[in-house]
Amino acid sequence: MSLSSSAIMAPPSDMTFKGGSAPLRAGIIVFPGSNCDRDAGNAWEALGEGEAVYLWHQENDLRGVDVVILPGGFSYGDALRAGAIARFAPIMKEVTRFAEEGGPTLAICNGFQIACEVGLLPGALVRNERMRFVCRHVGLRVETEASMFTNGYRKGEVLSIPVAHGEGRYVCDDATYAELVAEDRIAFRYAPQTGNFVLGADSGEDYNPNGSRDHIAGILGGPQRNILGMMPHPERAMHTELGSANGRPLFEALCAVMNVRH
Repeated sequence: MSLSSSAIMAPPSDMTFKGGSAPLRAGIIVFPGSNCDRDAGNAWEALGEGEAVYLWHQENDLRGVDVVILPGGFSYGDALRAGAIARFAPIMKEVTRFAEEGGPTLAICNGFQIACEVGLLPGALVRNERMRFVCRHVGLRVETEASMFTNGYRKGEVLSIPVAHGEGRYVCDDATYAELVAEDRIAFRYAPQTGNFVLGADSGEDYNPNGSRDHIAGILGGPQRNILGMMPHPERAMHTELGSANGRPLFEALCAVMNVRH
């Protein structure tokens, strides 16, 4: 069965829904090939703090949302490389402006790849070191509490968060790495449940699922440390019944900051 270009590019008919009367609005950017947009929206609304607003990639208006989430998936089928085409979507001009002006921006998995491609975060995400897709829970060590995303955790705490990617190996040059370390912008590192590991050591896939430089799983950026890019999926770790609720404090911390701003 073949699909027309209009069918592929048309947004779903139920792109917007409300979860309550609270004013906090999260804009979930939806590209052709996104598959974690509903997970992200459900995670946001599960807190009872506001509503998810689904923004189609062809839009030119963020509709006054308080937070932007670039979700996981395979935007444009990962053609060329993950995130390479999504960076040119019309909505990304508004996302970039929002983030550069200090707007809270959470970029998860494919969203992290897109954020790097568009220049909101440094470095790049490339093919996993062992050239295979990895889908499982991993240990994630909190490296800093000093951000609107991570201040609900304790530094050194080890979380259980799932990953699902084939191009998640974070790479950057030495100058960028030194800057990330000096400015305390490494948010998360892959780690065993003990939390102990040696930087630079090869762990295979025991706890570093993709071979990222010094086990980096998430980094901060933006003028107010207001951008978080991470490969693991906190929106899939909201309920203990599904394996972990370790992602919930991230969304709760973000909501708390936004409530203060309001």
